[in-house]
Amino acid sequence: MNAQLKQLTELQAIDSSILEKSAIIEEIPRKIHTREKPLLEARAKLEAKKKDRESLLKKKKAKEGEVEELNQRIAKFRSKTSDIKTNKEYQALLKEIEDTEKMRYGVEDEILALMEELEGSEKFIKEEEKNVKAEEEKLGEMKRELEKQKAQAEEELSEIKKKRARFAASIDPELYEEYMKLMRKHAGQAVAEVRDEICQGCHMSIMPQLFVEIKKGEEIFQCPQCDRFLYYIEEKPESAPEPAPSEPEPAK
Repeated sequence: MNAQLKQLTELQAIDSSILEKSAIIEEIPRKIHTREKPLLEARAKLEAKKKDRESLLKKKKAKEGEVEELNQRIAKFRSKTSDIKTNKEYQALLKEIEDTEKMRYGVEDEILALMEELEGSEKFIKEEEKNVKAEEEKLGEMKRELEKQKAQAEEELSEIKKKRARFAASIDPELYEEYMKLMRKHAGQAVAEVRDEICQGCHMSIMPQLFVEIKKGEEIFQCPQCDRFLYYIEEKPESAPEPAPSEPEPAK
């Protein structure tokens, strides 16, 4: 292979490694954000249920206040019994007490219903707190693992970039400038393999005569369609399978 073309293919391999490591590092925040979603949803459900519980507690407290008021009213009615002069007044007072007690029983039933709701709410909150804790532990474990991956990728990336700087300095400046222009144009792929007369960069056909010249590897050629530098790798012939051992002939 042409020496300069060989340099370009090696530089492309280095740059592909840089892009790969950079992609790993850039992908980490997205992975964390995606993994945070179940935790955020669990926290939101927990907070909503806690607000419901607070609302139920306020309603229960208000109803308990109503019961207390009704009890005071009943006590007040009963304190008047000694002052009653006629049977009619007494019956009217009993009716007031009975009606007020019915109201109290109704409010007490509402309190019992609220207490049942609160019990269910408390169970849900405890379960959801477990879910939140589990999601927090999962996220923490994932973050620790991703931080390790990031640190390793950054260390490897730093070494690769140092290697690239040394390697790029040995390439012809004009050729390097053209290479970088193609890198920007084709999202990081300036050099492409030709396989079966097809440019693997743009997947367009290469003229047979040009393909013959590329296969020789004596000069640098660019794809007529995408301008990428082209190279060819000689395919190694597949080794023929070994013949199966012949069975011995039976003795006569």
